[in-house]
Amino acid sequence: MRRSRIFLPLIGVFGLAACATPATMHTDAQLNDVALGCGLALGELIQDESEKKLLLMVRQDPSLEQRVCVSRWARRNGLKAVFVNINFPAG
Repeated sequence: MRRSRIFLPLIGVFGLAACATPATMHTDAQLNDVALGCGLALGELIQDESEKKLLLMVRQDPSLEQRVCVSRWARRNGLKAVFVNINFPAG
């Protein structure tokens, strides 16, 4: 009886881990559609092959609305949004 109390939770944990889906690589066209829908320029959303679960937004001074839009899309697609703020020199 005592052994089953120990193994039952372990079986549940491994069962949930098996349900986790691997991250999907999205095409440039898909990412550009999301970027345009969130008010970004083409190429400002990037998904790297080596870190498929990360969705990188590279933009100078993104608005709160843009960050929220990207975060929501990333969450719906099992990704983690990462915001990279680039400061370009003036003139």
